[in-house]
Amino acid sequence: MRTMMMLAAAGLMMLAAAGLMALGVTAAMAQDAAPPKKPMVAVIGTIASVMPAEVDVTGKDGSTTKIALGDKTRYTWTMPLKIEDIKVGSYIGAGAMKDGKGGNTAVEITVFPEAARGTAEGFSQWNEGPDSTMTNGTVSQVVGSSNRVLTVTYKGGQQSVTLSDTTPVTTFEMADATALTAGAHVVVRAVKNDDGSLTAGFVSVGKDGFVPG
Repeated sequence: MRTMMMLAAAGLMMLAAAGLMALGVTAAMAQDAAPPKKPMVAVIGTIASVMPAEVDVTGKDGSTTKIALGDKTRYTWTMPLKIEDIKVGSYIGAGAMKDGKGGNTAVEITVFPEAARGTAEGFSQWNEGPDSTMTNGTVSQVVGSSNRVLTVTYKGGQQSVTLSDTTPVTTFEMADATALTAGAHVVVRAVKNDDGSLTAGFVSVGKDGFVPG
């Protein structure tokens, strides 16, 4: 699962685009949280240590990445949902791939909390390649149980999104730097600075041991 990194309203309104992550929360949201015109990188792993201005993240390969934290770094808790939690009226972000038939096959779904309804509404290319799509909008129709098809409506249009029982579905809630604890699973969208160092724009923290990805 790729995090569609999607942030909540008020000061956190933007997109991830995920998608968001995805993490999922999605990536375009995280990009809005950071200075423009600098490359963004995703760091996925487990927190090794936390300091007031830095978090060290250990990846699956065992390497540890040092990431600076700043006043503009934003944080969310990420939690899993069931596919049945997606209902008519839910505001979602659907990271997907074009199915070649005019629709989209979901890679991940983020259900936005009500406070974030309207975030990054619309349809665009996702950051997973030329055939990837991101649809942020309101579910206006749900058809089927297994391999269900969602009609996602947004200002100016709608998209068909198909998902299976194994499609990752998550939601999120706002957090702060206290969510960063050793052992927590995280997805960090970070700015790569001119000197090669990283500064976190957006951090998605798995709640209660959940592993965002």
